[in-house]
Amino acid sequence: MRKYEGVFIFVPTLEEEARNQQFDRLKNIIESNGTISNVDEWGNRKLAYEINDLTEGYYVVVNFESTPEVVRELDRVCKISDSVMRHMIIREDE
Repeated sequence: MRKYEGVFIFVPTLEEEARNQQFDRLKNIIESNGTISNVDEWGNRKLAYEINDLTEGYYVVVNFESTPEVVRELDRVCKISDSVMRHMIIREDE
């Protein structure tokens, strides 16, 4: 198991319930073969540059331990999801 940090930027116009459903889907993928150590919701923040005519995004930072296969699945799901504007998952140093 390796330690990772994931940053997920959701569309700010998304309703809270829909955003929670999408985030629960991501959490279930992580927990299928790993553990979540910390979830930090930053809320709406201004983006560094416009993305699809939006200047804000809803940020969620997740620290977790998992296998590389889970990271690939998270990446795949985020790429096909309309509610996730951007995401980045990095491996933390030992």
